[in-house]
Amino acid sequence: MMNPKILKTENEYREALSRVEGLMDAEPGTPDGDDLELWSMLVEDYEERHYPIPMPDPISAIRFRMEQAGLRDGDLAPYLGNKSKVSEVLNGKRPLSLTMIRKLHEGLGIPAEVLLSPTTRDRKCA
Repeated sequence: MMNPKILKTENEYREALSRVEGLMDAEPGTPDGDDLELWSMLVEDYEERHYPIPMPDPISAIRFRMEQAGLRDGDLAPYLGNKSKVSEVLNGKRPLSLTMIRKLHEGLGIPAEVLLSPTTRDRKCA
């Protein structure tokens, strides 16, 4: 059995996953619970380094937040401007301005780093 350490290979990662699986029923605050926490952190670290999840597209994030909050396109006017600006932004024809980003972040809680990331269309052009 491997001692806890920074995972560097796929084999070490698989072994650590197996260790986590074997500890899943451990009670918090027990030695096994502490082992589960440690091994889980090592697995998470490996996954973040080897299987990064890209930032979502800003428009997809806005639409997802709209769906979560039950908002319609017109409900975005306070954040994006008039109806035509809302339509242009949601259809990728107008970029988000810093003012729009600030309002969306503060008003809808969409992370600013997501709103500042390139859109899918921008990624294809780069």
